[in-house]
Amino acid sequence: MADASSQPDFVIIGGGPAGYGAALTAATAGSSVVVIDAGGLGGTCLQRGCIPAKYFLEAASVFHGAQQASRFGISVGEPTIDFAITQAGKSELVSSIATGLGKLLKLRGVNVISGIGQLQADKSVIATTADGVSVFHPKFVILATGSRPRALAALPVDQERVVDSDGFLNLTELPQRAIVVGAGAIGCEFASMLSDLGVAVHLVEGEGRILAGCDADVAKVVHRSFTKRGIAITTGVSVTERTLGETIVSVALSNGASIDADLVVVAVGRVPVGDVAAPSVTVDRVPSGGIVTNGQQQTSIEDVYAVGDLVAGRPQLAHVGFAEAQVAVGHALGSPLPEVNIDGVPWAIYCRPEVAFVGLTEEQAVARGEKVVVKREPLGGNSRAQIIGETEGLVKVICRANADGSAGAIIGVHLVGPWATEQLGHGELAVNLGLCVDAVASFLQPHPSLTEHYGETLLSLAGRGMHVK
Repeated sequence: MADASSQPDFVIIGGGPAGYGAALTAATAGSSVVVIDAGGLGGTCLQRGCIPAKYFLEAASVFHGAQQASRFGISVGEPTIDFAITQAGKSELVSSIATGLGKLLKLRGVNVISGIGQLQADKSVIATTADGVSVFHPKFVILATGSRPRALAALPVDQERVVDSDGFLNLTELPQRAIVVGAGAIGCEFASMLSDLGVAVHLVEGEGRILAGCDADVAKVVHRSFTKRGIAITTGVSVTERTLGETIVSVALSNGASIDADLVVVAVGRVPVGDVAAPSVTVDRVPSGGIVTNGQQQTSIEDVYAVGDLVAGRPQLAHVGFAEAQVAVGHALGSPLPEVNIDGVPWAIYCRPEVAFVGLTEEQAVARGEKVVVKREPLGGNSRAQIIGETEGLVKVICRANADGSAGAIIGVHLVGPWATEQLGHGELAVNLGLCVDAVASFLQPHPSLTEHYGETLLSLAGRGMHVK
């Protein structure tokens, strides 16, 4: 008979935000937990995604700030960057956070195994490590293997001159010229960072505009800002071929144009890491490999759950993974939580200018048949924005129209501008709680602040605008 250590309450395959989030939640509830992780605790977000990318973006922000110092009478000379030091600083931070996470899991009694986990047909889990093979027979299994960069057949990645996000975040020196293929959140962040650090950037996108998932008015602000900064943008094209020269990479586009650069960055999204089960295991999937779940994160196999980037049709965001983890564990332990409301998920894009939004875009609302009242207010008149010298931006609030045509419930809040990612809390609460403009417009905003522009926009929608008509 197996001993208790081989019969935990939960086995979680994957140690990223969704996986370790589930582990901490279950352990806090008193369950025994095993995490089997192959890619380093923290997953893509910590090791190869969110945290490293934001470290680089912060370096770019400091560099840009130094270039603007003379506006305040501060003389620092022309800034330079040693990107090898930047890379080392990023690696040190990632290591520190991962170590802290490991200690936290240990403190909660979670058994973390470094290896490959595989679900079997009898719902056991095999863990293959450098020391051999272990078999676990848990009550519940949570699949949380995350995602990997999506590949393009026309742009094979060598992680030297043609890199995906993994390779990009391991750079130790900057190119003079770069092509970024993909103008979604990841591509725009990379393009913005490179541009701020003095790299000549060409951004290439297959859709008709950049940031196709954002509200069109927000995307226009970013496009205009990028163009003003010298970032070349080509949309509505695909890459047909790449040619490696001795020192350059040439990329051919479907419109007949060709672009040369020192580095090509492929940033066309991510696909689920779906090889989590033995071939004999049948679990409902979509063609991309994502696993189908219901609102409680249950898969088609009883007592087997899936969370995070592996789940089909869900935003591939760390905070969504955290929320799904709590839902899955709650259901397994008989204390179900409300399912994750996808319309209420906050989004944050850390390019310059930053983008943050929650709820429906104007296009989505109209497509759903909503009668809406919309207010768009440029950021230029905001005093705090003028102080910091970053006035490119916009607040856009979308409301469901009342019967008399006035603004009712807030169903979308869209921000673009400096530090937008730190300002969405008020809007997220309004959208998720179904609050009406009249209820929220009376909330005070500090002055001078960037957030007061959101407050002023709401006052305007309520018919009580001061600085905003």
